[in-house]
Amino acid sequence: MKSLRWKQIILVALLLAACTSNTQGGTSIFATDAPLPTPIVTVIPAPNAEAAVTAFFDALKADNYEEMYAMLSESSRATLTLEDFSKRWNDALNTMSASSFEVSILSSTISPFNAEVGYSITYKTVLAGDFQRDIVMRLANEENGWKVLWDDALILPELAGGNNLVMEYNIPARGDIYDRAGLPIVTQSAAFAFGIQTGSIDYDMISALTGELGRLCGLDPLFIQDQIDAYGPGYYIPMCEGTREEAQRLLSINPGGLVVSEYESRYYFRGGLAPQAVGYTQLISPEQLNEYRRKGYSGSERIGQTGVEQWAEDYLAGQHGGTLRVVSPTGQIISTLGQSAPKPADSIYLTIDSNMQYYAQSAVEFFRGAVVVMEMDTGRILAMASGPDFDPNYFDAENPNNLGLGDLQNDSRSPTLNRATQGQYPLGSVFKLITAAAGLESGLYLKDTPYNCQYEFTEVQGFVLTDWTYTNCQDAIARGEACNTARTRPGGLLTLQEGLMRSCNPYFWHIGNDLYTNWQRPNDIANMARGFGLGAPTGIQQIPESAGQISNPATQIDAVNQAIGQGDMLVTPLQVARFIAAIANGGTLYRPQIVEKIQPVEGAAELVFKPEANGTLPVRSENLDIIREAMFMVTGPNGTARADIRGLQFNVAGKTGTAESSNGLPHAWFAGFTDNEENTGLPDIAIAVIVENIGQGSEYGVPIFRAMVETYYYGAPQRQYYDWGQIGYPPYTPTPPGGGIIP
Repeated sequence: MKSLRWKQIILVALLLAACTSNTQGGTSIFATDAPLPTPIVTVIPAPNAEAAVTAFFDALKADNYEEMYAMLSESSRATLTLEDFSKRWNDALNTMSASSFEVSILSSTISPFNAEVGYSITYKTVLAGDFQRDIVMRLANEENGWKVLWDDALILPELAGGNNLVMEYNIPARGDIYDRAGLPIVTQSAAFAFGIQTGSIDYDMISALTGELGRLCGLDPLFIQDQIDAYGPGYYIPMCEGTREEAQRLLSINPGGLVVSEYESRYYFRGGLAPQAVGYTQLISPEQLNEYRRKGYSGSERIGQTGVEQWAEDYLAGQHGGTLRVVSPTGQIISTLGQSAPKPADSIYLTIDSNMQYYAQSAVEFFRGAVVVMEMDTGRILAMASGPDFDPNYFDAENPNNLGLGDLQNDSRSPTLNRATQGQYPLGSVFKLITAAAGLESGLYLKDTPYNCQYEFTEVQGFVLTDWTYTNCQDAIARGEACNTARTRPGGLLTLQEGLMRSCNPYFWHIGNDLYTNWQRPNDIANMARGFGLGAPTGIQQIPESAGQISNPATQIDAVNQAIGQGDMLVTPLQVARFIAAIANGGTLYRPQIVEKIQPVEGAAELVFKPEANGTLPVRSENLDIIREAMFMVTGPNGTARADIRGLQFNVAGKTGTAESSNGLPHAWFAGFTDNEENTGLPDIAIAVIVENIGQGSEYGVPIFRAMVETYYYGAPQRQYYDWGQIGYPPYTPTPPGGGIIP
């Protein structure tokens, strides 16, 4: 291009020379009477150098180093690879902890082939404050485009000559997490990992080994013995973790076969309370490194990856401090660009009650299921259990017991999934509360509206649907028994409230079909469900949640299925606990909350819990009274929950549910509330229980509900649950989880 321009200039000069007079000959060689034509010269406009500089830094704001590299001159790219160029910019911004930067053009000097553009750049950093530099960028005109002549000083003038940036970090200890009473859930602590070396067991002391480990780890000693037998000699079996204080007795006995390893840790008490909600920490991943370096992290910290640990990262991490220096290639300090002091981390207090949480986890520990316990008049979460659970201590690389991490991550039961907020299920007969509300609000049904509940429902042409009592009757006949019990004979003539008490499927199929076909109100039940908060997030905010699904029925069969909580409808246990609380408290839907307060080391607490109403049930107070009365009938002498509620010394109400699943046995539901505040002085609570693929709600959901009520008022469950074992210790068939062989 340069050669072409010189040729153009020479050609023009020759033409002009040829047009001049011949002083020796007296006339021009082009002599003519006509005037000479005006010479035409093509001028190629110079590109906009300032625009090129602006585009360069726009690409930097997008972390598009490849685009920036393409803007370098040919000579610069010949001496610098894309990888090295990207690393220089990225390392500089990360080391600065640059959250952002601003660039403005100050001046420009442009010639046809070179340009110099002055710009001001201000780096806004987390640890070193803001600092500004005026810099001149040199550019070359290549193929009619301005290209940057690279120099490290274009980042900062101080980096000329191979100098580097170094940040000296001052990192505060991570904040703790406590329950509502100030009992620790998570802390920074020295911890001990406990396990069993099966080849070193002293069988004269094996009862002490299994008994003390069972006490510390919250496990049945018989379960530990089963594990030892299943593994055989030569294996290490990881058990649990504990602090010195927690394990003092076990450490003093030190039975043969016990393996103890001490390490520094982010320690989760009792093997992790509410682990799916509290979450866990891990080292910053390569994918997260740039983000966190620019937030002022060194990159070596453990950060919250899920749950409250993630939500409260900015509080729990505290404010990092640091000193940003320029050093020579040999490491000598040249200058200090800025610095900041660290600030201690805040502590998080949860609304969780540790004791309630422990027993809620125990109830579903060996199942797939969930339990949610919520204060009825506030939305405060007292317990949120999801089974199976997991030990978040396994996520610490220093913990020798993290041998179980691979099993945890590959477990098909998805123990890290928070089924309380993210599990989505058909609700089964608990949904009949909503269908009853839609019927009552339509004005077409009253509390005493009768219906003859029999085994079969035939109102939808081409379909014959059977009540749950019919299935029980067929099972009784197969056992050689008569169908003469409340569980095996149809309900007969029932009022609406009695239909809820007996959980009569045909009654609620009838309501769904009646509204859909006869009264041209096809979406009444779906709209009522949405009014109860279903099909939308609850707004808990601190932990992830699913929205569930409520669809308008497209056919009669869709309508009748929806009326008993089947079909394509999906809910979360948290949504259910929330609307049960609203039924009990007179109609207010509270936003569920799991954080009680955020407490700095000094000063007043921040974000202190306040009840937040974020909805109202679209049901008149007199109709809510009717529904509540029916829920007390469910737990009464003729209700579906009577067997496992009998003898309970507290007033409770609720609704059983057995939701058909496309995979295996039905899901067992029970959802209810207490009514004892005047007598006990304790706030009343709402409880939602689901156990996946196990059977009827009356057999599995109700016992867990009762255990939660007893724990709330007595401190622990009060009885053996004869159908499937004690809470926390259901029947179990041991299988070796694959511990490592010890040579």
